[in-house]
Amino acid sequence: MRFETLCVHAGTGPDQVTGAVAPPIHLSTTFERDADGEFRRGFKYARDLNPTRQALERAMAAVEGGAAALAFASGQAATSAVFQALRPGDHVILPDAVYYGTPKLVQDLFVPWGLSCSTVRMDDLDAVRAAIRAETRLIWVETPSNPLLTITDIAGIVAIGRDAGARVAVDNTWATPVGQRPIELGADIAMHASTKYLGGHSDVMGGLLVAREDDEFFARVRSIQATAGGIAAPFDSWLILRGLKTLPWRVRAQTENARAVTSFLASHPRVSAVHYSGLASHAGHAIAARQMRLFGGMASFEVRGGRADAMGVASRCRVFTRATSLGGAESLIEHRASIEGPTTRAPEGLLRISLGLEHPDDLVEDLSEALG
Repeated sequence: MRFETLCVHAGTGPDQVTGAVAPPIHLSTTFERDADGEFRRGFKYARDLNPTRQALERAMAAVEGGAAALAFASGQAATSAVFQALRPGDHVILPDAVYYGTPKLVQDLFVPWGLSCSTVRMDDLDAVRAAIRAETRLIWVETPSNPLLTITDIAGIVAIGRDAGARVAVDNTWATPVGQRPIELGADIAMHASTKYLGGHSDVMGGLLVAREDDEFFARVRSIQATAGGIAAPFDSWLILRGLKTLPWRVRAQTENARAVTSFLASHPRVSAVHYSGLASHAGHAIAARQMRLFGGMASFEVRGGRADAMGVASRCRVFTRATSLGGAESLIEHRASIEGPTTRAPEGLLRISLGLEHPDDLVEDLSEALG
């Protein structure tokens, strides 16, 4: 089955009771027991398992090419479950170019709990090898990275992880399964903040984990999902499942818009740098071209002059909306350093853009007028 068809049909089908083509939303928190006390229909309490959430998990496992998937209340809840499934004393390796919430999560919650952590340039395989310890159990990858779009060689990291006996988890939120499938490249886990492209309409929050193998480690993650209770709600699961059906077409259009906008920005005199792996000038372009089907709809650029000048450009945009998040139908622009705070690695002149589904000419004209 081809990818577009898979996205439409995975995890769902006409309802067996009513024949409804759209899947039902099962809001019940509890389920009837059989007369002898068993639960032969498979459901007993919504925190453990819910039919709508189960449909999303089946669909996402198929779309990412994994053996199993788990749906959470947010991307951070999904990420947290991976680290919580490790043991005190285990060592993890994080990239230095990464969504700022990931190292904050590890340092604030899991280092005090007993994990140790090293941060390296993940686009430097020698640096990753040098960071390996006997107790290393997880290498966390984010490619393209937020907000500088650093590209990591997933297959190269997987080879290092295999030699060290460490799992490799890839935050695939920005690339989406349309643009990149980490499990095909050997990764053990793919993570998505499904709030973003998978939902696709800026109206739902969620997180997803997809495992290459439904093994003992993923069983621990599943136990954490149910025991800690960070589950995706039924309506949220339904919205994300609906978003999957149009995902390939939205991401393709957003990629085309990114190509048009970044080409314009790369030639503008007020722009000192453009970060987009689809540009041949990008340092990671060759690796991205090898492991990505599409370069995606996320980019960032640096305005000459610094923070005030960048803020001024964002303030003059009329089509781009000044807002956090990404992956929706509307194009967003954001001064990333002021969002991330004092620990940010984002340059003060950097603006992150999420390209939506507007006409590319309107987006280019909006930025042209804002840049002056």
